[in-house]
Amino acid sequence: MTFGEKVRTARVHADLSQQDLARMTGMSLRTIQNYESGERLPKKRSTYTVLAKELHVDEGALLDDNAEFILSAAEQYGYKGKKQALKLTEEVAGLYAGGSLEEEDMDAMMKAIQEAYWRAKEINKKYTPKKYLNNGNEEESPTE
Repeated sequence: MTFGEKVRTARVHADLSQQDLARMTGMSLRTIQNYESGERLPKKRSTYTVLAKELHVDEGALLDDNAEFILSAAEQYGYKGKKQALKLTEEVAGLYAGGSLEEEDMDAMMKAIQEAYWRAKEINKKYTPKKYLNNGNEEESPTE
């Protein structure tokens, strides 16, 4: 289930309209509509917290592996990392379209590709000038 489907399901279960949820969270109606339609994902982890609180669900219930991966890439590598992670998940999801892979196999494949992304980023750090590595302070990879 996608993030948008999870938000919609929780909202309907809480007997709220999109307008109600927008008002309660301080977000615009269009933002809620974009989330539910799958057009956008939250830019900040705190958005998941706000939504979960107002929908009376656990924050982890709104996150899927792809969302967690994209948020982690954004936190560690900024906008460019988020953009790369988002593109990667969209392209891999495109491979699944119309396929006959079991859900478990698709999840395992996505997880393996995400792990490869983190390893590639770590390996490529040695080719990045120190001035671009947080003033020379390297961070730990989230998988370590």
